[in-house]
Amino acid sequence: MKKRSLFRIALCTVLACAGLSAGAQSYPTKPITMVVPFPPGGVADTVGRPVAEAMSRHLKQSIVVENKGGAGGGIGMAQVAKSKADGYTVLMSLSSLVVLPEADKILQRAPMFQVNQLKPIARFTADPTVLVVRSESPWKTYAEFMAYVKSNPGKISFGSSGNYGTMHVPMEQLKAATSTFMLHVPYTGAGPAVLALLSGQIEALSTGPASVKQQIASGRLRALAHWGEGRLASMPEVPSFKELGVPIQYSQWSGLFVPADTPAAVVDSLRQAAKFAAQDPRAVAALTASGTSFMYQDAADFDRFVQSDAKAMSALVTRIGKVD
Repeated sequence: MKKRSLFRIALCTVLACAGLSAGAQSYPTKPITMVVPFPPGGVADTVGRPVAEAMSRHLKQSIVVENKGGAGGGIGMAQVAKSKADGYTVLMSLSSLVVLPEADKILQRAPMFQVNQLKPIARFTADPTVLVVRSESPWKTYAEFMAYVKSNPGKISFGSSGNYGTMHVPMEQLKAATSTFMLHVPYTGAGPAVLALLSGQIEALSTGPASVKQQIASGRLRALAHWGEGRLASMPEVPSFKELGVPIQYSQWSGLFVPADTPAAVVDSLRQAAKFAAQDPRAVAALTASGTSFMYQDAADFDRFVQSDAKAMSALVTRIGKVD
């Protein structure tokens, strides 16, 4: 009897493992939703669509991009962080992912989500943000712009994708470094903020190069400076703030995440698909053409990068403090 019972237990164990293996191998069996936590037209959307298309070819299953803007990206990020951890809801996020939980602390409000609720899959791009104004504005250089800001406190308004988002934090850095005051006008994403700038509702903004490359090329917007090192390959004529004597830096990255408890086999499938997308000529060409800097990191490197950036952004947000 004991031998028969042991045999049954062993058989059940083997069958259970086989079932798990078959389930992992069959993933995905239905379309995957890629949540972009901003409206169409922004960096996350520009990166997410070619990546989703390439990953879907590798996985042989469609990936549907869903734009879920609001709260500087926090609404979409929280949606994925709290979603079912089965691999059918993924997040294409920007670096505001590591800023917003710190902002919640500063504002003494319940956190929308925590960074550790999400597991990194891969990073795709990283760019310094760029300070832009309308081409018909009187400011041809950063020096002219800043001279006006200093002599007209509060008369310049700048747009962003939401409080403490990737478009807001750099401008707060600039205000602090130059001891100036500019009005902040939050929108639901980079796309609406850029439209507000073009229509004259605001005078300036900071955003990733991909969000404004076409408008700069067509002569509708002018880039005055950027938050990176040296000169940008996509905008070699634009000086960095460090070059201009303003000691500030900020980088906006994009990367793919899943809920933290997603099964390891599913995570591995998504990481392999992300690696395929990073090597896919069509996807790389689309990202390069958009004006963003393709800077892929695999899961291990990206995980370390996210942890490091979270610490750096915590210090930065604490230094900025509570802002409107």
